[in-house]
Amino acid sequence: MSLLQRLEKQKVLQEKNEPAEIQLARREMRQSNREQLQELVLNLHKKVIAQLKDVADEVKENHEALVKKIEALVAGLLEEDAPGLSRTQKQLITAEIIDETVGFGPITPLLQDPSISEIMVNGPHQVYIERNGKLVLTGVTFRDNAHVMHIIDKIVAPIGRRIDESMPMVDARLPDGSRVNAIIPPLALNGPTITIRKFSRQPYTVDDLIRFGTLTTSMAKFLEACVKARLNIVVSGGTGSGKTTTLNVLSSFIPADERIITIEDAAELQLQQEHVITLESRPPNIEGKGAITIRDLVRNSLRMRPERIVVGEVRGGEALDMLQAMNTGHDGSLTTGHANSPRDMLARLETMVLMAGMDLPVRAIREQIASAIDLIIQQNRFRDGSRRITHITEVQGMEGDVIILQDLFVFKQTGVDENGKIKGIFQSTGIRPKFISKLEASGINLPPNVFSPSIF
Repeated sequence: MSLLQRLEKQKVLQEKNEPAEIQLARREMRQSNREQLQELVLNLHKKVIAQLKDVADEVKENHEALVKKIEALVAGLLEEDAPGLSRTQKQLITAEIIDETVGFGPITPLLQDPSISEIMVNGPHQVYIERNGKLVLTGVTFRDNAHVMHIIDKIVAPIGRRIDESMPMVDARLPDGSRVNAIIPPLALNGPTITIRKFSRQPYTVDDLIRFGTLTTSMAKFLEACVKARLNIVVSGGTGSGKTTTLNVLSSFIPADERIITIEDAAELQLQQEHVITLESRPPNIEGKGAITIRDLVRNSLRMRPERIVVGEVRGGEALDMLQAMNTGHDGSLTTGHANSPRDMLARLETMVLMAGMDLPVRAIREQIASAIDLIIQQNRFRDGSRRITHITEVQGMEGDVIILQDLFVFKQTGVDENGKIKGIFQSTGIRPKFISKLEASGINLPPNVFSPSIF
């Protein structure tokens, strides 16, 4: 325990031994000081914003120059308005005003922390983070609901989205591609709520997933071969299971000389190829018109000479257009969907096709699915926060009215260790996929031991 921690502990114990009325007075004094500092920060922020209006555009566009300008402004204002503050208090106030002006307020340090994967703002006085797969309550707070709303507006305004009482929910993204969802009163009773799914500044590679234990080297080689051989692949899994990360890794196997079109609600895929066209859906305007859906974009992409179509997630009628694209020469397409197992993914696809408004017989839908999709990758998130590919499953075709699935690789959980970590093994089922001839026709020859029934 550090000297500072010992002094703080001693101070707390000392205050506990004091009479109740003195303890109450101390709490009121601290609260009063806190409120005075918050009011000071608010006033300084307004003055800084007012003075920045006259700053040259080249300074505004240069982040470092803008930060230095703000630091100089705050230093001058503090000398005028609060000369009695300590050096530490001045540094904290300056940092807070910089975060408010050029960042995203109190959550800016959380966004900059690479160990944090998700940020959940549950109203102004409660902020949780996910670190190493576990939820942790932070000490970060906002002033009030209006403060949270201000940060939401800073996030959604640059990408042309809006949020108000007429449209109290929004999906957006940060400049680095992190996914943002916001929902406000009257729908959110706790106050304005923000959920940010952060992405790594450096996109994860297949080697990273192998290191994390998401899959094995043999599975990675097999998936790389499937992408290069232009198989149609669906990545399924629950919320937060890592579907988009896996989709990013799969897309990295696409040859650099192919034209790729990505379609998403909020653009978050981080493709590294040069020839990539990124399309993003658009919500309706204030009059309820002008919406462009994922389905509209999928249909439009077919006229853009795509060699690969990558849809961030299918969740509605666009599933029908995606299946038709896969069945009409646009092979090598990739997408994700929410499901608990490969079989459930097929059932969800049937439901989503029906959501397109077409009164198709179930057998016709299943034939479309069986013909279009070659492989389903099931990814799960476990209780310890780890994410693993639990099934790599081939769609073999129809037998009667049933779509035949065959597992090629599976993960079997064997227990939990003393630290609560999931223990398990990856296994090959020993079955060679029916599409192995397609891989060989593409000039891809996998080692024979990839499909040997072994544990790895």
